[in-house]
Amino acid sequence: MLVLYETPAGYALFKVTDEKKLKDVDDIQEVFADPDKASKAMKLKAFQKFEDTSEALVAATAMLESSLSKGLKKFLEKNIVKKGLNEELAVYETKLGKVIKEKLEVPCIYDDKVLEIMRGVRANLEVLLGGTTEQDLKTMRLGLAHSLGRHKLKFSPDKVDTMVVQAIGLLDELDKELNTYAMRVREWYGWHFPEMGKIVTENVPYAKVVKLMGMRTNCVSCDFSSILDEETEQELKEAVQISMGTEISDDDINNIQSLCDQVIQLSEYRVQLYEYLLNRMRAIAPNLTTMVGELVGARLIAHAGSLMNLAKHPASTVQILGAEKALFRALKSKHDTPKYGLIYHASLIGQAAPKHKGKISRVLAAKCALSIRVDALSQGDIPQVGVEHRLAVENRLRQLEGGTITNLSGSAKGKPNAKKYESKADEDGMAKSSSKYNDAEDMTMSAKSKKSKRKADSDEEEEEEVKKKKDKSEKKKAKKKEEEEEEKPKKKKKKTEVQQP
Repeated sequence: MLVLYETPAGYALFKVTDEKKLKDVDDIQEVFADPDKASKAMKLKAFQKFEDTSEALVAATAMLESSLSKGLKKFLEKNIVKKGLNEELAVYETKLGKVIKEKLEVPCIYDDKVLEIMRGVRANLEVLLGGTTEQDLKTMRLGLAHSLGRHKLKFSPDKVDTMVVQAIGLLDELDKELNTYAMRVREWYGWHFPEMGKIVTENVPYAKVVKLMGMRTNCVSCDFSSILDEETEQELKEAVQISMGTEISDDDINNIQSLCDQVIQLSEYRVQLYEYLLNRMRAIAPNLTTMVGELVGARLIAHAGSLMNLAKHPASTVQILGAEKALFRALKSKHDTPKYGLIYHASLIGQAAPKHKGKISRVLAAKCALSIRVDALSQGDIPQVGVEHRLAVENRLRQLEGGTITNLSGSAKGKPNAKKYESKADEDGMAKSSSKYNDAEDMTMSAKSKKSKRKADSDEEEEEEVKKKKDKSEKKKAKKKEEEEEEKPKKKKKKTEVQQP
């Protein structure tokens, strides 16, 4: 039996000298516990060293993906296929074994016994390879690990979408915290000055007013011109004089003011964070930002996990991303599936009428899917594709609402005016006096006029049917009246006969 083992230095092919000793897992553990026994049980048959780190990186990447790299294929062909060896090859993974068997027709095995042999080889690698120290192997492993890490990250400071994922998560949490703190300030200070809640409706100006004013008795002497407009300030000062609030101590107002400081600081930090997110989104996904805005775009990236994961999603998935619970609930109960998820908060869908939201969300998701792929797989921060796609969605929106359609810049979307007669030109470009009639441009009835004509025809037919029915009913009534008039003298005659004795 042969054993294929990949080291940080290169590919190694070992030959099992005595397979009887390695039949059971316990026996394998016993053999590899002693380096001398391990060197007797396994002999190095062939070794191919990696030329540089890049080759080692390619080999490690292929190993992770369970694929057969060019270097490994050449190594196996040289040492097994060309030598005509028919022994089984022990490999570290079943998928790799299948690929080797298909391409090179080498029988491969993978079981618990092979796993234990691989562990033993790893533990005694210095002895089995010969000429290498543990320090050398450590250095090789560390270098390969760093190279592999860089390759997997594909590090680019401008394209690190992890920053966007973290920033949008923090922004949502900040909004929740701000709302909680602001409501607590309103409730707390509302006991002292309840009328102020209806006058100053926004949270941050409310906190700033409380911080500046302190006790409500100081309101008249305070200047709120930097926080409020003149009308609101005047209304606030008038409300103080007739306030129904309770009295509070200095200790209470100090605690309320410290909470107001927290609200103000958090709101200022939120503004900074939003600016940072805006700049990051413009650098990472400029086309997506143009289509749906930075907040919706960042939430889509965060929900998918990364920009590359989002780029792998089809348009139908992008459309309902964020509405997974509703989707599976609808599928389970056999109801209508949701038409939109996170994409619903995009400004283009907000502009659409309720009956058109589903159509616009579908169009927007299709264009967003293309924009995301451009952002993920190309360099540059100019949102050219995003601008064109946004204009296309706006055109569709106008079309649904019966408005005018704007031609896309840089491309002639409209057809040229049709001419009834085509003039024949000479070789020198001068038009001849004779001209040819263009049959293709004859006026034909449009689909709209055809529809209206059919409708008019059907209306006329219905009117004729109604008239016929009316005529029939009138004839029946007239016939009935005639019969009744004929029967009246007969009835009178019978009555007189009955009365005579």
